[in-house]
Amino acid sequence: MASIQCSVSVASLSNLKTTTTIRPSSSVRLTPPNPKPKSLFRCRASSPTLGDPAMSVDNLRRFIHLNTGNWNGSFYQFDSCGNLLQRVTTKLAASSYGEDELMSLIQTLYIKQPSSSTSISEDDNNNDTEWGEYKIKETNMFTIDKYQQIGFFPAEKAYALRYQTAGMLESVLRQGVLGEDDTGEESPKNLKIPSRRPSVVCENCLYSLERDMRARAFHILEPKGTIDMLIVFLEERSDGSPPLLDSTKDGKDKFVPFLGKWKGHSVTKRSGVYGSTISEADTVVLHEIANNGQLIQDVTSTSEGKDVTTNVHWTGTISDNLVTFDGGYQMILLPGGMYMGCPCDVAKSVAESKSFHLEFCWLETPNKRQRLVRTYDVQGLAVSSTYFSETKL
Repeated sequence: MASIQCSVSVASLSNLKTTTTIRPSSSVRLTPPNPKPKSLFRCRASSPTLGDPAMSVDNLRRFIHLNTGNWNGSFYQFDSCGNLLQRVTTKLAASSYGEDELMSLIQTLYIKQPSSSTSISEDDNNNDTEWGEYKIKETNMFTIDKYQQIGFFPAEKAYALRYQTAGMLESVLRQGVLGEDDTGEESPKNLKIPSRRPSVVCENCLYSLERDMRARAFHILEPKGTIDMLIVFLEERSDGSPPLLDSTKDGKDKFVPFLGKWKGHSVTKRSGVYGSTISEADTVVLHEIANNGQLIQDVTSTSEGKDVTTNVHWTGTISDNLVTFDGGYQMILLPGGMYMGCPCDVAKSVAESKSFHLEFCWLETPNKRQRLVRTYDVQGLAVSSTYFSETKL
C-alpha cells in the first residue's frame, strides 16, 4: 500500500476559481478539485519502506465500528484567535459495507439549513427543519493510508488523520447553509471563508470518557503556513438534542482549569493503520503562573523501559484566547475545556528545517484530560501521532 510523502514548497497558493453552485438540498460526492495549485506542501506517492508491517484489517474494522452510527452534533467555527464565528447543527450518518479487505465506511453529513429562527434551543427534529446533504469520501483500505495517513488508537478511541481533501469543509462553508448560494444572498455575519486549497487540514478526534460522545477538531492552515481557522464538531451518538460547548469561561479564565500538575501516560504510533507503537512514556506536565504574570510550562517525559528522561521548559504569555510561547508555539483556547496548539508560523518551521506538531486537548472533567498530538517532519509528512491521558494531581 502506497503512502504519501511531501516535498516542501514555500510558494503561495494561487486562487482557484469555480462557478459550481450546490443547492442546500442537493447531494454531492466530494472529490479533489483540478487543477491542483501550489501550496506550502506538495505531495507525491511513494512505495512503503522495506520492513513496514502490513495493513491491519482488524484495525480498519475497529476504526469503522468506532465511527458507525447516527451522530447528533454542533459545528463550531473559530478564527485564528479563538473567536467564535458560527455554530450550526449537524447530523452525521455513518455505516459500512463489505468484508475484510473490501470493508468501507460511508458517511453522509446533514447540515441544518438557515431559517427565520436562530434559537439554538429550537427542536431540530420537527418536520419543518430542512437539511443540506453532503457525501463524504468513503474510507477503506486504500484511502485510509494513501490519503488520510491515519494515526489510530483503538483502545483509547482516538485518531488523527490528514483530511482527504478540503472538499467537504469547503462545501459546508461556501455553499448553501454558510456560504453565498445561488440566490445571491450574502454569507452570515462574521463568517470567515477558508482558503480554497489549504496547505494542511488535520483532524484530531477524541472520544468522551463519560458518555457516547466525541470531539473532532480541525486545524486548517492557509497556504503560507499560518492558521486560517479552527473547526470543532461536538457529536453524540443519540437521538436527543445536539451537545453544546460550555462557553462560560472567557479570556484568561479559560486557562485556569489547566493550571496545576498533570500526571499521565503517552503512546506514540506511526502514521498508517499498522498498529505499530514507536514508544510509550510516563509524563508530568506543570502549568503555573509566575509572579510576573508569565505562564510557565514544564513537561517531563520518562520513556518506558529505557529510563530516559527529557524535560522541556517553556514560558509564555496569555492574551485573551491566545497563549503564545517564546519558542513560536501557541495554544488557542476554546470553549468547553478545549485548546488547539500549533506553531505561530509553520512556514518558518519548514524554512528552518524543523519538524512541527498540531495538538488538540480536551479537558472534559476537572481532573481528567486527553490530548492528541500530530507530528510532521521537516518535509511536511505526517509521521506519527501521540495520545496522552492525564490526571490532575
